[in-house]
Amino acid sequence: MKINNIGPSGINPYKNQPKHPIQPTNQAKGDQLEISNKALEMQERSKFAEARQEKVASLKIAVENGTYQVDSKNVATKMIDYYFNK
Repeated sequence: MKINNIGPSGINPYKNQPKHPIQPTNQAKGDQLEISNKALEMQERSKFAEARQEKVASLKIAVENGTYQVDSKNVATKMIDYYFNK
């Protein structure tokens, strides 16, 4: 059995190709770095974290030596403010 003319006749998909192939550009693009606002905020917080670690270390030493004194009035005031003045 012989089958002729399968598919649309007279259409050559290769004729639709551009006559001038697209030339790749040799121009190198530079790298870019974009930092989001959230990342900048986290970076700022990390700067304060270093100072906080130093403060915590000094407090640990004071507690271990027995020289750390707690201001009970200040603690009570902060507790009252926290629970009643939200």
